[in-house]
Amino acid sequence: MKFNNLGLIPLLLQAVNDKGYTNPSPIQKKAIPLILKRKDVLASAQTGTGKTAGFTLPLLQILSKKSISHHRKIRALILTPTRELAAQIYDNVFEYSKYLELRSTVIFGGVNQNPQVSKIRNGIDILIATPGRLLDLENQRLLSLRNVEILVLDEADRMLDMGFQRDINKIMNLLPINRQNLLFSATFSKEIKKLAKGILNNPVMVETSPQNTTVEAIIQYVYKVDKSKKSSLIIQLIKEGNWKQVLVFTRTKHGANNLCKK
Repeated sequence: MKFNNLGLIPLLLQAVNDKGYTNPSPIQKKAIPLILKRKDVLASAQTGTGKTAGFTLPLLQILSKKSISHHRKIRALILTPTRELAAQIYDNVFEYSKYLELRSTVIFGGVNQNPQVSKIRNGIDILIATPGRLLDLENQRLLSLRNVEILVLDEADRMLDMGFQRDINKIMNLLPINRQNLLFSATFSKEIKKLAKGILNNPVMVETSPQNTTVEAIIQYVYKVDKSKKSSLIIQLIKEGNWKQVLVFTRTKHGANNLCKK
């Protein structure tokens, strides 16, 4: 299957072609036609599967069908857990919409809000945001979500892990009832299904791999060892395996510092 078999308009296909893509990934094949049909979608997709384009391309097409008013209002909201992911999604939205009359911007905390507010005041169609900064600006009456037509929750499982449940609930109360909802998560945990139930309307479930499976390319080993010998074991493994890059997780900062010294 090619991108031009998914129902995308020529201007989007041109932008896809500019990036050198011809064949859609599995998540793109499944999600794009459903989103174009205005279905609510609950999708399980890992990072690196092309999921950003999977929701960005149909979102842009839907928004482009309506004539742009002189006073642009936020019509699509993409929520993400981190500033890095927000910036990455914005880059994708910007690149894929370059032939369309749509404007977008990204907001996140840790930086001066004034440049972000200035872009919103100039009028945007698509807002990519982290929950904290979004609620902060809304509380200051610097933006409105009353005209949002499409909501995307990306990496929803990470948002829950990072404690954003309460913020998500607050944001839901600021949105119109009638809207299209898209939720993307690496897993379909009980918490994610509960979150989806409160947000999505008769969603179509999309999976590109079985639930909560390990990536096949990863080889796993388990060593049962006395606590006092763990440091010696990992040092031995690094030496014998001649490992040049190693990522080690420890339970505490104290444990990490001790292991680093050894």
